Amino acid sequence: MTMRLVLHDRLGRIDAALWDRLACPECADGGRPRDPFLTHRFLVALEESGSVGAGTGWHPSPALLEEEETVVGAAPLWIKEHSFGEYVFDHGWADAWERAGGRYYPKLQLAVPFTPVTGRRLLVAGDGTTAEMRRRALIEGLVEAAERNGLSSLHVTFCSADEARAGTAAGLLHRRGMQYHWFNRGYADFDAFLAALSSARRKTIRKERRRAQAAVDRIARLTGADIRPEHWDAFWRFYQDTGARKWGRPYLTRSFFEILHETMRDDVLLVLAFEDGEAVAGALNFIGRDALFGRWWGASVHKPFLHFELCYYQAIEHAIECGLARVEAGAQGEHKVLRGYEPVATHSLHWLADPRLAAAVADFIAEETELLAREGAYLARDLPYRATLTQGASGEKRGEDDER
Repeated sequence: MTMRLVLHDRLGRIDAALWDRLACPECADGGRPRDPFLTHRFLVALEESGSVGAGTGWHPSPALLEEEETVVGAAPLWIKEHSFGEYVFDHGWADAWERAGGRYYPKLQLAVPFTPVTGRRLLVAGDGTTAEMRRRALIEGLVEAAERNGLSSLHVTFCSADEARAGTAAGLLHRRGMQYHWFNRGYADFDAFLAALSSARRKTIRKERRRAQAAVDRIARLTGADIRPEHWDAFWRFYQDTGARKWGRPYLTRSFFEILHETMRDDVLLVLAFEDGEAVAGALNFIGRDALFGRWWGASVHKPFLHFELCYYQAIEHAIECGLARVEAGAQGEHKVLRGYEPVATHSLHWLADPRLAAAVADFIAEETELLAREGAYLARDLPYRATLTQGASGEKRGEDDER
C-alpha cells in the first residue's frame, strides 16, 4: 500500500484521540498510559505554555504516517536550532562539523523535550510484519524529510530497544547510553527492600533517612486534588533555582505547571518537605502504568540527604505501596547505584547527511560503546544487593545530567 508522511506545525492541531490511539493504545482499557510523556495532553502542555515553539529552539513538527486515507503512524518530531534539553550529547559532533565548514543546525529531532525517559518514538498501529513495515516507512520518511529540507541530521533519542534494532536495520547509527532504575521485586514495604541489601548499605540508608527526615518538620506525597496552587508556587521557585544553576535558564515556563495542574494532576506525584509550615524542597514525578518517573527537583535550603530522601527513597516507597514495577530516577548519577538503582541501557538512533561526518560519528560511537560496557561492568560490582538480584546491569543504560 502507498504510505505518505505528513509533517504538521503543531500537535495542538492534531486530534487528541487520534494521537493517543497511536501513542498509548493501552489506555483503551481506561487505565494509565505506560508513558505519560507521549500523551497528547503532555506534549500540548509544552506547546501551549511556550516551553517549546518560537524563541525556544524547539519547533514542533509532529509527523503523521498515512496509509491510503488512514493515519497508521505518528512521531513526536521537532526542528531543532541547538542541542539543549535532549540528554544525549551531540555538541561535539556539531562543533567538529561546523569547524570543518559544515552547518549542523537546524536538525530533526524525534524526542520528548526535556525528558530523558525511554519510550516508543515510532508510534505505529498494528503488530508483527505490519508494524515493522510501518516503522520502516516512518524512518525512511523522516530521513527523506531531512534530505529534502537540507538538514544535517536526524536523531531519535531514548527510543525502545525494538526501535533501535529497526533503525539499525534501516541504516541509522545506534548509540547506547546508561541510566539507573530501581526494580520492585515484590517487596512488601521499604524494610523488605532494605532486607535485600548488604548490612552496611542498610545501615547507611537508614542513617540518611533519619537525618533527612529529622531536618524538616514533615514530608508529604501529593497527587491529584491534594496538590494546591501554593504547592506549585513553591515548586516553581525550586525549579527556577535548579534551572538557573544547571542550564542558565529553566526550560519550562510557569504556565506549563499551571496547565499540568489542569490536565495531568492525577498523573503527577509531588513530594514536598515542609519547615515551619512552608515548603522548602520538592521532587516532581510522573506516574505511569507500571513505573514512576522522577523528573525535577529543587530546594530553597540545604539539608543533608534531603535530595536522596525526596527523589529516591520516597519514590521507592510510593512504588512499593502502589505496586509499580520500577522507578526511573532520571539521567546520570552513579551515586544512585549505592541506593539500589541499577544501570540499564538507553538507545538512540542517528542519521547524518554527510558521509564524512557519518563515518567519524560511527567511529566515535564504537569507541564510546566499549567504554560504556566497561563502566557498566564496574558499576555492577557496586550494587548493594546481598544476592544476584539485578537485571540489565551489564553496561546497559546511561543518560545525561538531568534535573535530579
